[in-house]
Amino acid sequence: MTVGTIYAQSRLKKAGIFCISPQRINMCGKLKLICFDKTGTLTEDGLDMLGVVPLQDHFLPLIQHADELPRGPFLACMAACHSLTIIEGQITGDPLDLKMFEATKWILEEQGQDDTTKYGNMMPTVVKPTTTETYLQPNTEQLPYEIGIVRQFPFSSNLQRMSVITRTLGAKNMDIYVKGAPEMIASLCNKQTVPMDFHSTLQSYTQKGLRVIALAWRPLSQKVSWRRIQKLPRSEVENDLTFLGLLILQNMLKPQSTQVINQLREADIRTVMVTGDNMLTAISVARECGMIDPNSSVVLVTASPLSSTSPSTIEWSYDVPPQNKGMQIENGFPKQNLYQNQKLPAPSTNFHFAINGKSFAVIKNHFADVMPKIIQKGTVFSRMSPDQKRQLVEALQELGYGVGMCGDGANDCGALKSAHAGISLSEAEASVASPFTSSIPNISCVPIVIREGRAALVTSFGVFKYMALYSIIQFISVMILYWINSNLGDFQFLYVDLVITTTVAILMGYNGAYTHLVKKRPPGSLVSPIILISIILQILVQIIGQTTAYFLLFTQDWFEPLHPSQDADENILCPENTVIFIVSSFQYIIVAAAFSRGPPYRTPIWQNVWFLISLIVLCMYTAFMLFYPNYLSFLESFFQVYQLGPDHMKFCWIIFTVIIVNATLTFAIEWLMGKAFIKTFIKPCRKKNASKNIYKRIEKEIMNDPDWPPIGQVTTSNCVS
Repeated sequence: MTVGTIYAQSRLKKAGIFCISPQRINMCGKLKLICFDKTGTLTEDGLDMLGVVPLQDHFLPLIQHADELPRGPFLACMAACHSLTIIEGQITGDPLDLKMFEATKWILEEQGQDDTTKYGNMMPTVVKPTTTETYLQPNTEQLPYEIGIVRQFPFSSNLQRMSVITRTLGAKNMDIYVKGAPEMIASLCNKQTVPMDFHSTLQSYTQKGLRVIALAWRPLSQKVSWRRIQKLPRSEVENDLTFLGLLILQNMLKPQSTQVINQLREADIRTVMVTGDNMLTAISVARECGMIDPNSSVVLVTASPLSSTSPSTIEWSYDVPPQNKGMQIENGFPKQNLYQNQKLPAPSTNFHFAINGKSFAVIKNHFADVMPKIIQKGTVFSRMSPDQKRQLVEALQELGYGVGMCGDGANDCGALKSAHAGISLSEAEASVASPFTSSIPNISCVPIVIREGRAALVTSFGVFKYMALYSIIQFISVMILYWINSNLGDFQFLYVDLVITTTVAILMGYNGAYTHLVKKRPPGSLVSPIILISIILQILVQIIGQTTAYFLLFTQDWFEPLHPSQDADENILCPENTVIFIVSSFQYIIVAAAFSRGPPYRTPIWQNVWFLISLIVLCMYTAFMLFYPNYLSFLESFFQVYQLGPDHMKFCWIIFTVIIVNATLTFAIEWLMGKAFIKTFIKPCRKKNASKNIYKRIEKEIMNDPDWPPIGQVTTSNCVS
C-alpha cells in the first residue's frame, strides 16, 4: 500500500521538492483549495524602490531618488529604521530594509570596525551619509553627522511595524523612528500630523499593486537616559508620533504565478490569497494573477468591534475597480450612496469577498452565522497575523475542504503546519513546520505536488484492489481443488506469491504522475462505492473464469477425473490442478494490468517499461506452461504441471480463449468504473440527501439568496458590551 507513496516521494525529490511527512502525499491527491501567501510566493522576493512621498501638510509628488531629499527625519528614518547587519563585509538583512537603506546611499558601520568611543559604552551600529555636504554638521565646527542606533524593536507581524531608538552625534536627546503598515502607523501618530488625503493617496498606490510603507518619528525627552531606554517597553515610545510620509516599492508578480493559478482554476481547485499586506494591494495582485476574474466583483467586508455604546457591525461595499478611480472616496472606501440599491451582476455568485485581519477577528467572535459564508466566498484575506492565517486554514477545513498552503516566511509556519499539505518555498523557518519544502522558488511546485498526490492515491487504491483480488483468486483456486481433495503445490504457491504477485505489486506503482490536472478527483476512501463495486464485479469474473475452465475439462474425451490418494502430494499432479493453476496465474497478471490505470492521474501503462516487460515475460512463461511444457522437462517435476499440450492442443486453445474473455471482462469493468455515468447511476442508490461537504451546502444557500450580500447596508450583531 505504501509503494505509490514511496515512488511519488522519489519523483518529488528529483523535481526539487522534499517531503518529511510521506503520509501527506496521498492527502495532496484530494486538495480542493490552495491558500497562497503574496510576497515572495506569488510575487518576487525582491522589491524595487519606486520612490518616496514626503509630507508638507499634504503629500508631495513621488520623488524617485530618495538620496536627493534634504537632511531631516524622513531621510534619517530611511537610513536608521532597519535590522541590517554586516556579515563578511556585506550588508545583509530583510530585502525591504536593504532596498530602503540602499536608496539613501548612506554608510552602515558596526561596532569593532571603527572607533566608537564617542558613544561611550553603548557601541551602537552607526549610519552616516557619504557626501561631504551632508556628512558635516552645519555650524558645529565640522562635527560629523552620524546616527547611532541605540535600541531596536524588531518587526512583528502582529504589530505590523518595527522601530529604532537613535541618537545623533552631538544631539542632546534621542529619537524614535518607526516604519510599518500605513494604517497602523497612522493610528500611532498625532492626528494633526496625518494629512487629510492620507486614505485617498494610499488607495491610489495600493490599487496599482504597489507595496506602501509609512514612516513616522518623534524626538524623545532629554531626560530619557540610555539605561532607561534599554528597559522601556515599546508601547511607551511608539505613540504620539509625527507622520513623515510614504515609501513606495514595486513587488512584481512572478512570471509563473498567473499560469499556475489558471491551471488550478481549470482543474476546479479554488485559490485564496492570505497575506499580511494591504488589502487593495492584495486585490490588485489577485486580479493580475487571475484569482479574481476581470468580470467579477470584489466586495469589501469591513467589521467594527463591539463597544460600550454600540454593537459590532459589518459594512458591505464594492471595491473601486481601476477604471472607476475617479469616483469619490471617503476614508479609503467608496461613498455609500454610489452603491445604494445596486445588485450584483448575474450570476449572483460572481463575486469575491476581501477582508482584513481586524474584520476577520470581529466576525469570528461576533458573527458566527456569517463566518462560514465569508470563508466560502473570501478570496483575499489581508493584514492577517500568523495566528489568523492558521485560523483561516482550520476554518476552511471545517467546511470540508482539502486545504493546501504555500508560503515562504516564518509568519506562514502555523498555516503550513495546519494545512493538509503545506508547501514551503523557503529553506528557513517555514521548512521546519511544512511537510513539503520546494527548491523551486515559485508556485509551479504546487501542481506537481497535487499531481503526484493523485498518482500516489490511485496507485495505493490499485495495489489495495490487486491484493484483495490476489487473495480472492487464490482462495477460489484452493476451494475448487479442495473439492477434489487436491491443492496447489509448494512451488506453484511460490511462483504465484513470489514471482507474479511480488513483482507486479512493486512495479505497478512505478507509473509517473500524469502531466495535466483534471477537474475530476480520485476516490478518497477505500470503501467508496466505485472501488467496492469494482472489487465485487472482478471477484465474480474471476470465479466464472476458473469454474468455466474447470468444467470445460470434464467435456474432454481424454480426461479422467482424479482418484484421490491418501498421500496429499500425489494428488497435485493432475489435469484439474494444472488448469486451475494456469488460469489463476493468468488472472493475477490480468488484474494487475487492469488495476494499473493510466490517465487522467498517471502516465499510460506502456510508459512504465519495467512493469510492461514483467507482464509480457510472465504471460509468455505461463502460456509456455500451458502449450509446451514438454520442451522443458523439469517443469513437470518442479511445478508439478500436467502435460496438456501439444497432445491436447485444441483444449489448450479453449482454455486460452477463456483467459482472453476473462481479460476482456476485467478491463471492461475497470473502464466502466472510470466513466461519469456510473457515478450518476449509483448516486440514487446511496440515498444521499445532502452533501457531506459543508461548503457545498453554503454555496447553494448563497446561490439561492440573490439579495445577499447586502451591499450598501450594515449588518449588526445581537449583543452590546
